[in-house]
Amino acid sequence: MRGEAIGQWGLRIAGSIGLAIFAFVLFLTWHTPEWVETLGKDFIAREAAERVNARIDAIGPPRGDGVLQRAAAELYERNAERVEVLKLQLKDRTRNLFLAALDQVRDLDCSCRQRIEVWWQGMNLAELAALATDNQRMQTIVHGGYMSVVDELRREIRIFAGTNAAAFLLLLLVSFAKPAAARHLLFPGVLLLLATAFCAFLYVTSQDWLLTLIHGNYVGWAYAACLALVFGFLLDIALNRGRVTAHVGNGISSVFGGIFSALTPC
Repeated sequence: MRGEAIGQWGLRIAGSIGLAIFAFVLFLTWHTPEWVETLGKDFIAREAAERVNARIDAIGPPRGDGVLQRAAAELYERNAERVEVLKLQLKDRTRNLFLAALDQVRDLDCSCRQRIEVWWQGMNLAELAALATDNQRMQTIVHGGYMSVVDELRREIRIFAGTNAAAFLLLLLVSFAKPAAARHLLFPGVLLLLATAFCAFLYVTSQDWLLTLIHGNYVGWAYAACLALVFGFLLDIALNRGRVTAHVGNGISSVFGGIFSALTPC
């Protein structure tokens, strides 16, 4: 009985700490939105550069079956080599202007932060050639790429922090609503603690990896699957008396030779 009480309070303390950490991160993204830019300075610059280069590579003739569109496509085909040379010139110019453009857009008082960039849609050959020597517009393009990455990353950090905070809050609530389910709550509790420890490790050792996880890739999907499993266990315990959790726990125990006593519905 004493062991169960210790387990209950251990889960409640862990839930409170986890909730406080992720709620604070969520609060920072609203109260001090520039904190995201400070945290991900190098990551954002790299993503912005890749995004601008990708848009340069994607420049092509307007699509469509109209007379003008077909004429533009033929013009691009006849000048394919010239187009590729101009794209290389654009990339070189972007690379040369990039640091100065980033310094400008990182100034919170710069009007360029509110500027909306139109991304080279339907650009013709003459406009492409003009852009290769237009420093002002190239800076605007870099600003647009930077701000799009910042906005996306801020939104994704909010989703990441909010989801984790919700998971810890649910763990905390279920621990009070179902005091007899301390052993069942061990499964989602351990998963949550491992996920949080993993994020803390990445934050300390490699913030770029943490931001890459949040920004979305295969690792990010694996993390989302882990949280989905946590929510599944918690909802099973709260609404289904932990029947599925008990079945899973007993299966794991039998695989490892009965390392803990059988779980029953709570």
